[in-house]
Parts: sequence; structure tokens; C-alpha cells
Amino acid sequence: MKGSIIMALEDKLNQAKGALKENAGKLTGDKEMQAEGAVEKTTAKVKDVAEDVKDAVDGALNGLKTQLITIKNKLVFIQ
Repeated sequence: MKGSIIMALEDKLNQAKGALKENAGKLTGDKEMQAEGAVEKTTAKVKDVAEDVKDAVDGALNGLKTQLITIKNKLVFIQ
């Protein structure tokens, strides 16, 4: 969990850095810097969303495991 939080913070920081770079490129007329910033920002957003999806899948799997254990315990009790 701690690793996930650190990764999420790094992704948010990278999004902000990308946005700053993109805007600096816009202000200075540097199209290459603007494009690099946009790519960095988008890459960080994709990583952030992927981490959210991973966390959601992990939560669903843990819930499923709990339900299966409960069902197994009920079946053992019935026998």
C-alpha cells in the first residue's frame, strides 16, 4: 500500500512537471518543449490510471477470496 501511495504521488508530481513544461513551451513559443511536456503529462496520467485499475482489481480479487472462503466454510459446516 505504501508503495502505491508513493507511486501515485510521483505520478501527480510528474503530471504537474509535464504541465509546467508544456505551458513554458507555449509561453516561449518552443513547440518541442510544449510537446515534451504534453507527452510527460499524459504518460504520468496513464500510469496513475493504471495504478487505480490495479488497485480496483486487487480489491475485487480480495473480496472474491473472502466470499469463496466463507462459502467453503459453510459447506464444511453443513457436512
